[in-house]
Amino acid sequence: MASIHNDIFLPASARAVWDAVRDFGALHRRLVPGFVTACTRDGDARIVTFANGSVAREVLVDCDDARRRLVYAINNERLRHYSASVQVIAEGETSCRLVWIIDMLPNELAPYVEGQTKEAVAAMHKAFPPAAA
Repeated sequence: MASIHNDIFLPASARAVWDAVRDFGALHRRLVPGFVTACTRDGDARIVTFANGSVAREVLVDCDDARRRLVYAINNERLRHYSASVQVIAEGETSCRLVWIIDMLPNELAPYVEGQTKEAVAAMHKAFPPAAA
């Protein structure tokens, strides 16, 4: 099983970043604008449209406010298994780390997914830019 790990430093409070992560239907506006162009809720799932035109149905598995951890899964014809967790960890008052781990099958799709996560990370940095000096 492929496992993709992203440990992302963001110059924003853990509270602010967690608030964006846990807003499950606002991915395109709050966490990764530009990378995700549309996101609509469908019960416990969200239908996500990416900038490259692909669409995924992501099911909310868990949202733990105490641990600032969200888990979602994708199950479709291309992916036999896809489970992802996003956790926000405070690094002082004005910065945090976002740890995003994806476990997936088939392994052959991992390079594509890893490339997509790099674009998502760039979008997160735009959504949470460094404070002006």
